[in-house]
Amino acid sequence: MKKDEHLVLHGLAIKKYGDAASVAGLLGLDEERVTQILQDGVTKGRVNAIAGRFALAPIARVALVSEYPKHFADIRANEPFVRAYEEFERLNVTLKGLITDWQTIPVAGSMVPNTHADKGYDERIIDRLGALNERATKMMSALAAELPRMAIYQRKLQEALEKAEDGAIEWVSDAKIDSYHTTWFELHEDLLCMLGKQREE
Repeated sequence: MKKDEHLVLHGLAIKKYGDAASVAGLLGLDEERVTQILQDGVTKGRVNAIAGRFALAPIARVALVSEYPKHFADIRANEPFVRAYEEFERLNVTLKGLITDWQTIPVAGSMVPNTHADKGYDERIIDRLGALNERATKMMSALAAELPRMAIYQRKLQEALEKAEDGAIEWVSDAKIDSYHTTWFELHEDLLCMLGKQREE
């Protein structure tokens, strides 16, 4: 599998199910080139096309994983990148707790689903998200210094945070958009794949 083809299929694996524009935007690649590679993947049976979106065929996922050590050997041997990833994992523990607090709210001694009726509660969580994002800035800059496309995640995280701070609270964790949590999750998946790590549940 050629390097550009592998990268595009890697991007599709991160997106799970997406169109050419979303894959191109994730990777910082030309949308026309990404479309060409995805369409070629459909012809070869590596990619499934469904209503204008794409998903990896099972056989392509196996091939993709088997070639990660070759295509990302430099990243796996890059000590500053690996150290930044380790900091990401530490911050990830904080984010998971924050998202749990976003999705639930204490009522009469019990945690119940957050209906977001208490704006003060939501604002406090968003303030915590802003503080976490500040802590993540150095880590994200370190990742981008070694692999420039990581800067795309940093920009998307900042944009999602700003929208949430402006009152569009769906940008905290809505899975249907590039919310903060969605983008963070995709970044995590990207790092795990490149470095050959497993997600800790």
